[in-house]
Amino acid sequence: MDEYNRFVDWDKMDVTIQSQDAKELTCTEFQELKQLARQGYWAKNHSLRAKVYHKLINNIPCRTVTPDANVYRDIVVKIIGKRNSSSLPLPEFVDNSLVPTYCLNAEGIGAVRKIILCIANQFPDISFCPALPSVIALLLHYSKDEAECFEQVCRILACNDPSKRLIDQTFLAFESSCMTFGDLVNKYCQAAHKLMVAVSEDVLEVYSDWQRWLFGELPMVYIARVFDVFLVEGYKVLYRVALALLKFFHKVRGGQPMESDSVQQDIRAFVRDIAKSVSPERLLEKAFAIRLF
Repeated sequence: MDEYNRFVDWDKMDVTIQSQDAKELTCTEFQELKQLARQGYWAKNHSLRAKVYHKLINNIPCRTVTPDANVYRDIVVKIIGKRNSSSLPLPEFVDNSLVPTYCLNAEGIGAVRKIILCIANQFPDISFCPALPSVIALLLHYSKDEAECFEQVCRILACNDPSKRLIDQTFLAFESSCMTFGDLVNKYCQAAHKLMVAVSEDVLEVYSDWQRWLFGELPMVYIARVFDVFLVEGYKVLYRVALALLKFFHKVRGGQPMESDSVQQDIRAFVRDIAKSVSPERLLEKAFAIRLF
């Protein structure tokens, strides 16, 4: 039994991820890691991906006092107690309606909420972080227990390398990323941008959804491949993939009539069902073909 199986519902998981022989990851050079991540080197083996995630996350430079697994074990009983975590309200800084379950089993789905509540307790300065539930849910597939997942997520949140931006934790940072994304669409996806301007009353509202496409709507197998590269290359990868999603949406749906009140829903639905039209490889290929910055 794989030690990283505890929270996974294997009936929902891509079976090829189980069956490949485990390899070790020995390289530490950035260029080589970047290439392996983009090629999906560790995507074919569940326990290898878990080990790689742990290695990459443990290398993130963090604040001196960053909560770890022991902190989680100390506080989880005080915060959750004997209550059922599904009955506890989530903090305001996450979008309560969007906590992805991916391929988690019932224990995993409950654990996501517990970890969110414990992070809220340890990071009082977080005021807006809609990507958090998705990141926790994803990392739980590759964690031995809740405390380990909590520690990994805390390291991502506590990153203090000024050159490495990871997750937006304030509304200001989130808003600024939405405006940047809007500028990038205007520059690199002009056809899609024209369509958005034509069909939506507020184009920035459409673009403010960009993180939700990735951390919420994208199926597990896709967001895991994006996350592989994100942990190596950082935030810019997210912009690239979101631009690629918009390009594919425009290509697949561009000729069909759309109404202003549903364009946001249309893009979300397209991303949710992306497997019908685009493979994970094709999505990443498109993302890295965009000559950014």
